[in-house]
Amino acid sequence: MDRNPSPPPPGRDKEEEEEVAGGDCIGSTVYSKHWLFGVLSGLIQIVSPENTKSSSDDEEQLTDLDEEMENEICRVWDMSMDEDVALFLQEFNAPDIFMGVLAKSKCPRLREICVGILGNMACFQEICVSISSDKNLGQVLLHCLYDSDPPTLLETSRLLLTCLSQAEVASVWVERIREHPAIYDSICFIMSSSTNVDLLVKVGEVVDKLFDLDEKLMLEWVRNGAAQPLDQPQEESEEQPVFRLVPCILEAAKQVRSENPEWLDVYMHILQLLTTVDDGIQAIVDLPLIDSLIRVLQNMEQCQKKPENSAESNTEETKKTDLTQDDFHLKILKDILCEFLSNIFQALTKETVAQGVKEGQLSKQKCSSAFQNLLPFYSPVVEDFIKILREVDKALADDLEKNFPSLKVQT
Repeated sequence: MDRNPSPPPPGRDKEEEEEVAGGDCIGSTVYSKHWLFGVLSGLIQIVSPENTKSSSDDEEQLTDLDEEMENEICRVWDMSMDEDVALFLQEFNAPDIFMGVLAKSKCPRLREICVGILGNMACFQEICVSISSDKNLGQVLLHCLYDSDPPTLLETSRLLLTCLSQAEVASVWVERIREHPAIYDSICFIMSSSTNVDLLVKVGEVVDKLFDLDEKLMLEWVRNGAAQPLDQPQEESEEQPVFRLVPCILEAAKQVRSENPEWLDVYMHILQLLTTVDDGIQAIVDLPLIDSLIRVLQNMEQCQKKPENSAESNTEETKKTDLTQDDFHLKILKDILCEFLSNIFQALTKETVAQGVKEGQLSKQKCSSAFQNLLPFYSPVVEDFIKILREVDKALADDLEKNFPSLKVQT
C-alpha cells in the first residue's frame, strides 16, 4: 500500500560502520541492530511514566512528534516489510513497545506508524499468530477502531484484514470483535460519514471478510438497530445515534462510487452476502433503494446509446477499443444490479408493493425498465411479482403484461 516516501538513510560514521562489519546486521539485511535498538529505546522513553504525566503545559507536546524521531520510526516502518527485520522486532518484544505507545500516546502520527509496523509484521504467519494470541495487544488494537484519526483507522483496518485472512487466527479476531459491540457503531460511523475513500474501501474489505467468515456475526449486525424503519430519520439526541447497517453501507458505496467506481465491488459483495439470509434481505428491501437501482439501469441504457451519436474525432480503432472496455464494465455492473434487484423483488410483500405503486417507485415506466433488464434470466421472479401486483393494481399488471407478452402466456 502507498505510504509517505521513506526518508534517506542516515549517514554512518566510522564507529557505526565498524559495528555493522562486526555482525551488527539484522539477518541477511544491511540494517543495524544497534540503530534499531536506539529507535525502540526512544519509543520507550516517549511512553515512560515521567513523559506521560500530562499537564496543561505538556498537552500540546504529547500530540506532536519530533521530526527526527518521525523519520527514524518511518524508516523502521519501511524496514518491517523485510521478514528478517520483522522477526528481529518480534524477538525484541517490539509489539509490547508499540502496545505501550498505542495505550498511552496521544500523537496521531506516532499511533499510525506503530499500527502500520504491526500490520507489516502480521503479514508473516509466525508473527501474525504471536500478535493474535496476545490478548492485551488484541484489546488495544481493537480500541484503535474508535480513533478519530483516518490514517490510524486505515492502518488498523489493514492490520485486521491481514489477521482475518490468516485461517489459523481468523476465528480469534471474529470472536473478539463480537465481544466488542461498540466496534459495530464505529464501523457504521466510518461508512456513513467518512470521505476518505481509501479508508472506506479498507473498512469495507474488513466487513466483507467478517461476514464471509461468520454468518452469525453478520446476522447480529444486520439486526442491530433494525427496529427503526429505514425511512424514518434518526431523532437528534445527546446519546449515541442508532446506526443501521444497510444505510451505512449504501452511503459508503455512494462515496466510493463518486471517486472510483471500480472499488464498488467490495460493497456490492457485502450486499450480496446480506441477501443470503432472510434478515439481510428484509433489511435491504427499501423502496427508495429499488427506485435507485431502476434509475441506475435506466441511466446505463442511455450510456450505451450515446456512443452511436458521438461526434468525437477519435480514430476508428481507438473508438472500438474504448467501446469494448466500456461495454465490458457496463455488462458486469448490469449483471450485479440485476441480481441484486431480483433478490429484492423476491422479498417484496403485498403491502410493500402497494406502497411502492402509491409513491411512484413502482410506476409503469419503472416496472417496464426493471422487466426489460430482468427478463428472460429472472422470469420466475418477475412472474411472482406480477401475481402480487395484480392483487394491488390489476390495471397496471394488465398493462405490463401487454408490453411483455411472454409473462401473460406463463401466468
